[in-house]
Amino acid sequence: MINVATRINPASASAVPQLLTRLAGRHLIGDALVRPALDLTLDVLDPATAQVIASAPAGTSEDVALAVDAADKAYPGWAETPARERGRLVAEAARRIAAASEIIANVLALESGKALRTECRGEIATAVDILTLYAGLASELKGETLPFHPSVLSFTTREPLGVVAAILPWNVPLVLMMLKIAPALVAGNTVVVKASEEAPFATIEAARLMADVLPAGVLNVICGTGRDCGMPLVEHPRVAKVTFTGSQAVGEAIYQAAARKIIPVSLELGGKSPMIIYPDAELAQAVAGAVAGMRFTRQGQSCTAASRIYVHARCFDAFVSNLRDAVATLKIGDPLDEATDIGTVVSQRQKAKIEAYIAEGERTPGATVLRAGTLPSAAHLKDGLFLQPTIITGLPDASPLMREEIFGPIVCIQSWEDEDDVMARANDSDFGLAATVWTRDLRTALKATRHLDAGYVQVNQNLTIQPNLSYGGFKKSGLGKEASLEAMLEHFTRKKTVVIDMR
Repeated sequence: MINVATRINPASASAVPQLLTRLAGRHLIGDALVRPALDLTLDVLDPATAQVIASAPAGTSEDVALAVDAADKAYPGWAETPARERGRLVAEAARRIAAASEIIANVLALESGKALRTECRGEIATAVDILTLYAGLASELKGETLPFHPSVLSFTTREPLGVVAAILPWNVPLVLMMLKIAPALVAGNTVVVKASEEAPFATIEAARLMADVLPAGVLNVICGTGRDCGMPLVEHPRVAKVTFTGSQAVGEAIYQAAARKIIPVSLELGGKSPMIIYPDAELAQAVAGAVAGMRFTRQGQSCTAASRIYVHARCFDAFVSNLRDAVATLKIGDPLDEATDIGTVVSQRQKAKIEAYIAEGERTPGATVLRAGTLPSAAHLKDGLFLQPTIITGLPDASPLMREEIFGPIVCIQSWEDEDDVMARANDSDFGLAATVWTRDLRTALKATRHLDAGYVQVNQNLTIQPNLSYGGFKKSGLGKEASLEAMLEHFTRKKTVVIDMR
């Protein structure tokens, strides 16, 4: 493991290497950190330096079996625990994570390449908020009375499902973990999390802090590849529900495997989110919204990234120019540096994929590729996976850059003049996760939100997932909703109807 102490705030300089040493090569099963059954590991790289920071466990079906067994044994007792007591324990777990947030944020920045100041601290704060939200919703696990007949007592109850498998990506692992496990746990399920093998340690540490509060086996985390660890988890006969965030292709494979078992799934998959700017929009507000909405400080590694921007012809040139100037002010650098706005992409494979898309743009007749920002020059970052934010104009609608999820800092901008035409172009996508509209006219905004084929639509803002706002996509962007009471009731409980003859 490299010495990262010189790059980390003195308050966390010793704690982070110690934490990585403690977690290296270990799953969290039951209430213990355990080595994988076959003692296999995977190197985890710091994307800013391309050096190994620690090894993660390379889980296999043997580890899956151990984790599911622990969760299955803990399930009866946890399901019988009063809902408000489950909520109290989850709230206490949230407080433990909040108290350790700075150390976890540094670990997350180190393993993911995301900037500590602009991304990682905020992610942990949101993760804590999600836990707190669901802890407070424990009393809402209610059934209904049904007026079937005066002589018959009819009612419904909400019951947990059993063992839930939660499979995470690497881009915002803590927020996405809490969106899955918080409602599952409060509803009375036990959980096995499959952490991303590329950024596992912040996930495992947050779960370890929660496991210190929860009964043994209620929350478990294993790590490994999708093939060797993720799919065996999905296919395990005692897993009663799968919740997954990731690519469309993997989501389809999970859906097929779950269908063979006839168990429910929640899928939050890809996006190619449009941003439509009307001629009356406040230009400075729209530019700031594009910077935030493209998630440039996360290197565009977001399902909701506003990667297709349609700007009315009257303000097109000004918007592109101002956006490039705004993005150019963001500092690209060491994710652990407090001055850094933009860190790295997560892996060499991801960097090569993004660069291939940029090359495709450069080859496209009529397209213009504009890069913004300055790459870091520090010697210790020479092998880092840094990319400049890139703006591409003049692409045809059929271009792969306009249709495929790039998951990188590339935004494609087109002009428009006819409202019906731009709405048709915005909706002409396999995805339907998110969209935004920018206008000062309320009637225009309401008409646009009605016609946009997306599950999460905003006007004059481009926020990320917000706790207590139902979030989820249409079409190939997935199935189900997250972040709300609806998510807990509909996706982590089953409804039982009880009918009693009182005569």
